[in-house]
Amino acid sequence: MTEHLPTPDKEQINLLESFDRLGLSQIQLVSTTEQAVTALQTLQAEKALGFDTESKPTFAKNEASTGPHIVQLSTLHKAWIFQLEDAECRRAVGLLLESPDIIKAGFGLGDDKKRITYKLGVDLQAVLDLNTVFRNQGYRKDMGVRGAVAVLFNKRFIKSKKASTSNWANTHLTEAQIIYAANDAYAAMRVYAALGLSPSIVSSIHSTHNKNHPALARGDNIYVEP
Repeated sequence: MTEHLPTPDKEQINLLESFDRLGLSQIQLVSTTEQAVTALQTLQAEKALGFDTESKPTFAKNEASTGPHIVQLSTLHKAWIFQLEDAECRRAVGLLLESPDIIKAGFGLGDDKKRITYKLGVDLQAVLDLNTVFRNQGYRKDMGVRGAVAVLFNKRFIKSKKASTSNWANTHLTEAQIIYAANDAYAAMRVYAALGLSPSIVSSIHSTHNKNHPALARGDNIYVEP
């Protein structure tokens, strides 16, 4: 029988010291063809990346999202924010997300995957929702990045609600937006690394004999073994 572990609540997390985040000097904004080519060359050499997206929020009833407007990818030392207005930026992101050789790890990726598939027309591969990993370890509900950082590092991950609901479709992102977006992907990468998960793909969603595995039951593209 799986032991059910409590997920840290907001009050407990707020008592912790803050998690060290990436600064502006460790974040690359990618908005031009030249920047996209350079970023693609660098990131294709990685075995795993933290992954997240941001979309301009919708407030009107039945208003459809046109997002994502940016895609964030991060190593343990640097993050890249791709603005998707440029065609080469979209192509670079598509190639990275379709690569079965690079694990893209993040939290609550269901909506992200649907929007990217619709907007970019790509078949995402090797995408790991870290909430699934924590659920399989016995945590009762979705951990989320704040809970995971608290459990693994005993730190408080700062998320700005003002930044999260800002206009991500703007051509010129603010410093607060850049810091917010980059660190969501960075924290996911830190969590993935701390969990000690193997970078090898054990099974893809297309493997018929593994479709009942918990990580695949939610529609995740892969699962990995500790």
